[in-house]
Amino acid sequence: MDHYFTDNRHLAENRKEISFRFWCFNVSFITDNGVFSKDSVDFGTRVLLNTLHEHEEELGNQLLDMGCGYGVVGIVTKKAWPDKQVEMVDVNPRAVALARNNAEKNNIEANIHVSDVYEQVSGNTFTDIITNPPIRAGKNVIYNIFEEAWNHLADQGTLWVVIRKQQGARSAVTKIKEVFGNCDIIHKEKGYFILKAKKALTI
Repeated sequence: MDHYFTDNRHLAENRKEISFRFWCFNVSFITDNGVFSKDSVDFGTRVLLNTLHEHEEELGNQLLDMGCGYGVVGIVTKKAWPDKQVEMVDVNPRAVALARNNAEKNNIEANIHVSDVYEQVSGNTFTDIITNPPIRAGKNVIYNIFEEAWNHLADQGTLWVVIRKQQGARSAVTKIKEVFGNCDIIHKEKGYFILKAKKALTI
């Protein structure tokens, strides 16, 4: 079966353009068959971005958009805060190609490439890892995103997650606490939880 979290480049193309307004600017994206939320920016991503904006003073300067899809989170954060360095990865080559196209379309620069979770991500210098995890990929993949985030965050770095209550938000909190020793639910909206965990090497 062809999922958005697989290599599905053999699918017939059906590209379309969608628009999205965030804060004080408009962005547009080219989407296609075989990517997540191809008809509009999904509500969970909207809630995540709005929450990041409300907590913008907490964001560092090295951001990783894990599971970037066609690029909404990484592109919008770079557009909103152009001084930040943004890396965007996804396991789906079609999504990555769209993300690169969309970055150019919206006049932003970012390091965008294919990676199976963190397989092609190097270093532990990210101040923030931001993810709308691929729920349909299963708990093992999602929990791997949480577990490996620790190894790729700098000290005092932050993991930001959006996840629906009915898709395992409470168990995600428990898992993230196991990894980080902390996890706060910093926002709830229409069944979506925004989770935040801090990597603290010292007390």
